[in-house]
Amino acid sequence: MNDKTKEKWDKNYESCSSGYPSPAEVLRQNQHLLPTQGAALDLACGRGANAICLAENGLSVSAWDISASALEHLSNEAIKKDLIIELESRNISEQPPEPHSFDVITVSNFLERELIDDIRNAIKPSGLIFYQTFIQDKVCNVGPSNPDYLLAKNELLLLFNDWNVLYYKEEGTAGRIDEGFRNQAMLIAQKP
Repeated sequence: MNDKTKEKWDKNYESCSSGYPSPAEVLRQNQHLLPTQGAALDLACGRGANAICLAENGLSVSAWDISASALEHLSNEAIKKDLIIELESRNISEQPPEPHSFDVITVSNFLERELIDDIRNAIKPSGLIFYQTFIQDKVCNVGPSNPDYLLAKNELLLLFNDWNVLYYKEEGTAGRIDEGFRNQAMLIAQKP
């Protein structure tokens, strides 16, 4: 990612004036799977709803994003909620997380396949990944249109197939498309 990418995301987050977002569905619905303590990372955190949720669950949280504007939103929300979150403006492509550095990593609405091995390696043994992002088999025009940033069928499951998969959901265009969880896949897996 370059300066244009950073500028694009800063501009996107500067225009956010609506209420604070909710955590990714995969995390919101499955908070009971989080450990009671440990280090967590909200990777490519955006406005940091996942980071807020992780901190509210008692974890020591880091939140990384390329956008300083997104991190400012998160900082303000953390202050309001009296939460401590370590914020870092970071180009994750150039500075991925260190091996064995986190008990939990959340990733939502972000896909950079070249980083998958780094993400897998950054999670400590018995640690968890909570991952949710857009799929190619979408029912409407949301999220990215570039297939480089969209998961193929069951791709997320395959990326973590040697881990203990605790939860996986990908409905795509099956059945009544006006109901259910569409447009994204979600996974929770535990590292062996």
